[in-house]
Amino acid sequence: MTTSIRPRVLMCPPDFFGVSYVINPWMQGETGHTDAAAARAQWTALKEAVARVAEVCLIAPHENLPDLVFTANAGLVLGKRVLLSRFRWPQRRGEEEIFRAWFEKAGFDVITPPPGPFFEGAGDALIDEARDLIWLGHGFRSDAAVAPFVEKLFGRTTAPLRLVDPRFYHLDTCLCPLPGGALLYFPAAFDAAARAEIESRVAPEHRIAVDEADAVKFCCNAVALGDALLLNDASPALSETLRARGLTPVALPLGQFMKAGGAAKCLTLRISGQSGERI
Repeated sequence: MTTSIRPRVLMCPPDFFGVSYVINPWMQGETGHTDAAAARAQWTALKEAVARVAEVCLIAPHENLPDLVFTANAGLVLGKRVLLSRFRWPQRRGEEEIFRAWFEKAGFDVITPPPGPFFEGAGDALIDEARDLIWLGHGFRSDAAVAPFVEKLFGRTTAPLRLVDPRFYHLDTCLCPLPGGALLYFPAAFDAAARAEIESRVAPEHRIAVDEADAVKFCCNAVALGDALLLNDASPALSETLRARGLTPVALPLGQFMKAGGAAKCLTLRISGQSGERI
């Protein structure tokens, strides 16, 4: 009898979470308007849902780094390698050494991006296991120039996609590779060339294009663990589409974190358990 190994997911308690600056449209008008108790309850519900199917690892929160809670931006992890982020906005650059220290202590081979390009980790670099490639969002936070380095480092084809709607400033806010080969995405978040790239790589029957009403609920900012798809919210029609593909959408309201421009995927970083890991 074989025993499956539970994936590991990195999260950060929201002790110091809040909106104290504006670096994306969701933060506009929300400075000082988060509710700490509500944020803690929402984060805890997500953590408990993740813990049902994965091992949750925690990184300690740090005062004056309110966005450290969004661990997806720590870096891109595959096997025992992690490519750390280099943040575009100075407000987040203090996170870089915190994440570096955590990964080094955890025994990862920690790699710094090449000089020059910005790179914001698994916020903009999404592993598509069905296609053995890495989708790389660029245009707001990460730079397309990092794509060749990512491809060489991880030995996987990298497909850059330009983002054009500032509300969807990271790729993980508008695209989610799903188990079984489907792709959940909001087409209007991408330029024409990026949409053509997606269509050339993903057959029509595997593309799940969502409308704006679902997209602004951050339905694409989802965490796929086994058959469960953890997300902030999804319409009944989208939920039915997902169920028809063998997935169970689990709605976990994350409105406090959406004030900062993040939801379920942003609050988590998968650090082991990717199928086909070979590094």
